Amino acid sequence: QVQLVESGGGLVQPGGSLRLSCAASQILVEAFPGGWYRQAPGKQRELVASISSRGDTNYADSAKGRFTISRDNAKNTLYLEMTSLKPDDTAVYYCNVEGHLGNYWGQGTQVTVSS
Repeated sequence: QVQLVESGGGLVQPGGSLRLSCAASQILVEAFPGGWYRQAPGKQRELVASISSRGDTNYADSAKGRFTISRDNAKNTLYLEMTSLKPDDTAVYYCNVEGHLGNYWGQGTQVTVSS
């Protein structure tokens, strides 16, 4: 059974940084497109960053220049490095992998940016 487990969320002050991790099991993150999404209260889930199986990356305008998506194939883990965080970045962040047999999601990790 495919599992994606996020970690690394928390409370951070504006301007701070966090690194989110998404550890995958029963699916190889290097073989499929992956991404990070977020959902703030009262808003729809939105794509923050994606990475193709070739390693090409794409970012939402709100994330460009501040967030970096990457993966460690040896650890079978996706990452989202977030810097210069703003209160508007507050949301539950979810990782996603689009496999052959389904679209898989993690349980989410809360990121709160507040002073």
